[in-house]
Amino acid sequence: MKPRVVVAGMTGYAEVHLRRARAMHDANEIVLAGACDVKETVPDTASVLPPGASVSRDLRDLIDRATPDIVVVATPPHTHLPVALNAVSAGCHVLVEKPPVLSLDAFERLSTAAQRRRVQVQTGFQSFGSMALHALRAAVETKTIGMMTGVGTAGAWIRRDGYYHRNPWAGRRRLNGEFVVDGVLTNPFAHAIATALLVTGKADALPQHIETELYQARQIEADDTSCARLRFPNGLEVVAAATLCTEQEFEPYVVLHGTRGKARWWYRSNILEINGERVPAGTPIDLLRNLVMHVKDKTPLVAPLSQTRAFTAFVQAVRDHSGPRRVSADWVYTVDAGMERRYVIDRADKFVESAAESMALFSELGVPWAI
Repeated sequence: MKPRVVVAGMTGYAEVHLRRARAMHDANEIVLAGACDVKETVPDTASVLPPGASVSRDLRDLIDRATPDIVVVATPPHTHLPVALNAVSAGCHVLVEKPPVLSLDAFERLSTAAQRRRVQVQTGFQSFGSMALHALRAAVETKTIGMMTGVGTAGAWIRRDGYYHRNPWAGRRRLNGEFVVDGVLTNPFAHAIATALLVTGKADALPQHIETELYQARQIEADDTSCARLRFPNGLEVVAAATLCTEQEFEPYVVLHGTRGKARWWYRSNILEINGERVPAGTPIDLLRNLVMHVKDKTPLVAPLSQTRAFTAFVQAVRDHSGPRRVSADWVYTVDAGMERRYVIDRADKFVESAAESMALFSELGVPWAI
């Protein structure tokens, strides 16, 4: 039996899901049965679909016509909950892009609905499928790095004006009265903090305390340079820091601090170092393929919704924050013009890295614009 798959969303990152599903269709692993998008004009990406696949503007209509086993939800963040609930209520398993949902109440609603219909919700955190996680857990369990004292994560990317004009919700905290929470740590670097939480073994728990420092160089609603600390009842802390306003990019990584060493994992390239030595990280498990295998033979999910409870608590903390502070103009300059213009915070990459390495927030590091 080949599971039938449809994709909710056909533009933006949804195209990645469409092409991945088409590759699996062509490999005879699934039937890519259709896709939907609310746009009045059928997106060009409809050409990715195989002959005979259904296209609709309404998910329920698509489900009725295509009878899928799995729905991939690749719609804007603030629509994830209603779209996923729609799919679950129809008895479909779901793969939902990150951030899965934007509040703990939404998390519980989706979890409860999935349990009631006896379907699974896989989340779009690709890093959760890496074999590097086994090596990291082993490094902790065998005390290769000693006792784990904390987990840091950092990333620095360049995002130009075009990035914030790609859709109506980019860089927004709210849109039409609904929370969007499109901040640096809740969307582009969501993988970083979710992965750091997974490594601690506390991804399914609620943090005891969450501190957030949100900043912006751009004149947008959301934050573009931020840091946060999550503390759990056992005293373990996770510190995350990231910026989209850097002069020099560096690949996001997770660092495990131990009493006798450190482990670093660059999760996008799947490079792992333990105490400075490269360790084989294996081949990551594809999330859709993993969900397909679960439908076929109950293979355990690698990125179930249950493993994003702590991450969702963090997203809610950012959502409930009063809003980002503007970085002092003395520290900000622009490069290029038009849609290629980008904002740069002087030494932002260094501040971000220092936060993860020292397990300290910007204000604790003495960053001038954060004091």
